[in-house]
Amino acid sequence: MESNSQDRNLPATERKLQKAIDDGQVTRSRDLGHLAVLGVGALMLLALAPTMLERLQLHMARQLSFDAEAVRLPGAMLDRLQDMAVWAAIGCTLFASAIIVAIILSNIAVGGWVNSSKPLVPDISRINPLSGFGRLFTKDKLSEVGKMLLIIIVLTIIGVVYMAMTIQPVASLIMQPSAAALQYMSDWLTNGMGLMLLLMLLVAAIDVPLQKFLHKSRLKMSHQEFKQEHKESDGNPHVKGRLRQRQRELSQSGSVAAVPKADFVVMNPTHFAVAIRYDEKTMHAPQVISKGADLIAMRIRDLARTHAIPVLQSPMLARALYANAEIGQDIPSSLYTAVAQVLAYVYRLKAALRGEAPMPGEPPVPEVPVELDPQSRVAQRPQ
Repeated sequence: MESNSQDRNLPATERKLQKAIDDGQVTRSRDLGHLAVLGVGALMLLALAPTMLERLQLHMARQLSFDAEAVRLPGAMLDRLQDMAVWAAIGCTLFASAIIVAIILSNIAVGGWVNSSKPLVPDISRINPLSGFGRLFTKDKLSEVGKMLLIIIVLTIIGVVYMAMTIQPVASLIMQPSAAALQYMSDWLTNGMGLMLLLMLLVAAIDVPLQKFLHKSRLKMSHQEFKQEHKESDGNPHVKGRLRQRQRELSQSGSVAAVPKADFVVMNPTHFAVAIRYDEKTMHAPQVISKGADLIAMRIRDLARTHAIPVLQSPMLARALYANAEIGQDIPSSLYTAVAQVLAYVYRLKAALRGEAPMPGEPPVPEVPVELDPQSRVAQRPQ
């Protein structure tokens, strides 16, 4: 059963936030972009206007200048036009480049850099006019329209008030010298642009945290989604169990090569085999260097016999070592006594084979704590 929006009251997890970023869904503020375009555009106009106006006056004077040389060489007019076009292209390129950089930086400032091509992939569902018409009346769209209407109303009020306060001085410019009139108009336009930018700055200061809040709200999760994601992240317990079992089998299979270094191998006749090595100069306790079950146990046994390594049958000790000792680690301290008994027998056996001592009797029956034997634990478990 799908969760509706009322059930989504849990904050988005890191995984869902990262997935949204991968899909190109990040916080964006259109008002901050508008402020960047208008602000940078105004600054570029102020910076470029003196130079461009000077060049415009110069080139216009050259274009309107006709003399005998211009009549005799009409190609000079094209050179003048080319120079004028080059300066116009330079000004437009600088202006457009500054606007593009401002747009990019404003988007990065809010939502960060998004390295994803998914937003560029065509979505056929967006072409459907019925679904597109339905998206026009969503909560986000209605709030966006309401915000734009409010901005328009405030801008209109500011514009009307500003025009009413300055209409008389502007109308009287016709009586002023051209230089003074141009300077006043420049200041008038600059002040009007400053008021508009001040309003856009206020709107952007409100819109940026608002868009971040709405973006997090859209990504909120229901309890069912949270449980499903947790299950997907951690994996199915049964699958994880099989993977761990497979990893153990691979580790045990790879450890078979270490069997020739063992002092002895202890076996449960057909199911388990554990190879033990002990070097009193470098080890604090005996270590398991290989272990395995079923076919791997048979491989350990055969390899041990090939290298003349004693193979002893001790089902209880083999089960306990297989269940409680890891490859490359010391055996549990509770099994020291049992392993020591076997080691003592193996040392006497090797000495007898070298002709340095009499042959020992029957192999010992190691004293293994019952709680370490998996089979004994199963037998003692209450029904």
